[in-house]
Amino acid sequence: MSERIFVRGMVLLSQTAGETDKRVTLFTIEQGKVNAFARGARRVTSSLSAATEPFSFGTFSLVAGKSSYYLTDAQIDNYFEELRTDLDAACYGMFFLELADYYTRENNEDKMLLKLLYQSLRALSASSIDKRLVRIIFELKALMVEGEYPGLDMEPQELDAATVYSVHFIETAPIEKLYTFTVSDTVLEELDRFCVRLRRRFIDRPLKSLQMLETVEA
Repeated sequence: MSERIFVRGMVLLSQTAGETDKRVTLFTIEQGKVNAFARGARRVTSSLSAATEPFSFGTFSLVAGKSSYYLTDAQIDNYFEELRTDLDAACYGMFFLELADYYTRENNEDKMLLKLLYQSLRALSASSIDKRLVRIIFELKALMVEGEYPGLDMEPQELDAATVYSVHFIETAPIEKLYTFTVSDTVLEELDRFCVRLRRRFIDRPLKSLQMLETVEA
């Protein structure tokens, strides 16, 4: 029997596989992105049913098969249930998961991005923080973490001093401190336009969750 390994991370994607199984994509601390099959997870009575839903964060037990991993057990620390009951928050959260899936690679550790994803989902769950600002911070910081952020030099127009300060704060602040500030509506609009320009420059394929998110933000 193959050796069991334990990984810690979050479910990014869950798909049906056959009549009763699921295929999940995990974003893990130890191995980056990992795909695994969860046998019987579509059954309501399965212990893996809830654990294989998107946003589930915890420790997952995997066994290597001939061509893929199999998920055998999971201990979930946070299901982010607030994101499952709030449609707007869920749309933002699914966008975050898809963007994380875009950046991550198999067998490539990316602890900072996983930490950013976790803290950003926690911020989405906090009703006191503007969800649009959370999205902007997540997108900008993800570019910075991945080493693709080009700086403000690419900006074709002069930005408000408060906008420049906000971008600098996002760039330099530790992830735990990111969601500790608010901005005016004017600065929020400038940050959003800057963020969209960066997205169009660096994301080279359509993001399925973006269309729904744009409807929410309209």
